[in-house]
Amino acid sequence: MDSQQKFLRVSEEAKDMFLPHLSTDSVVFGFDQSELKVLLIQMTYLKQWLLPGGYVKKDEDIDDAAKRVLKERAGVSDVYLEEFGVFGKNKRSEVYFKDFEDSLWHKQRFVTVGYYALYNPDNGKLIVDEFSDKCEWVYLSQLPEIELAMDHREIIEKALLTLRERLTYKPIGYNLLPEKFTLSELQKLYETILGTKLNRGNFYRRIKNLGILKKLDEQRRGGAHKSPDLYSFDEEVYKKALENGLSNW
Repeated sequence: MDSQQKFLRVSEEAKDMFLPHLSTDSVVFGFDQSELKVLLIQMTYLKQWLLPGGYVKKDEDIDDAAKRVLKERAGVSDVYLEEFGVFGKNKRSEVYFKDFEDSLWHKQRFVTVGYYALYNPDNGKLIVDEFSDKCEWVYLSQLPEIELAMDHREIIEKALLTLRERLTYKPIGYNLLPEKFTLSELQKLYETILGTKLNRGNFYRRIKNLGILKKLDEQRRGGAHKSPDLYSFDEEVYKKALENGLSNW
């Protein structure tokens, strides 16, 4: 059975389960080697790359749908997800299913709710679902060379802009850095997301004033220079800052 026949069979079984015209797509950012990554899947059909997205069940909250889809399509769970935009240009999804009959329910106009997520690529093993050939982390610098389906390039660009904006009033790092890290490593993460260099003294002073860090009685060993102090996030304070925003940043 080829990929189209398999898709049609599953589609027929699923059409009564999901809401028509509504989907979710998640932009999952990771951080590695001083670069941002994004999680993509390559579909068996057309071999194009997409964000891990899917449809919303008729009895399901949209936030829950985004979490379920991410777990089913990529094996990613226990992740911080936040909605950042709605994408509904005419024919944004119809073109992708051009080889199918116009009556296919997937080929009708779909509006998608975009979420961004922050996730450490080392936290878990990715999976490949029955409709995909690959599920991989791709560096943002590689995206110009990749053929992305539908409007997923636009969704990624909007997610990155949103993440930069929210840096001004929400903390990041908990889901992107290892449990123990140095201030210079945290600064590098902020610089990578913002795309600009930050003054070290100002950054250190401001990040410490937020109260989201705990200084550990440990240093990073093995470098050629003085061993820097290690820090971890204060989980309780960090979660409150996510919910209520930062007051001192």
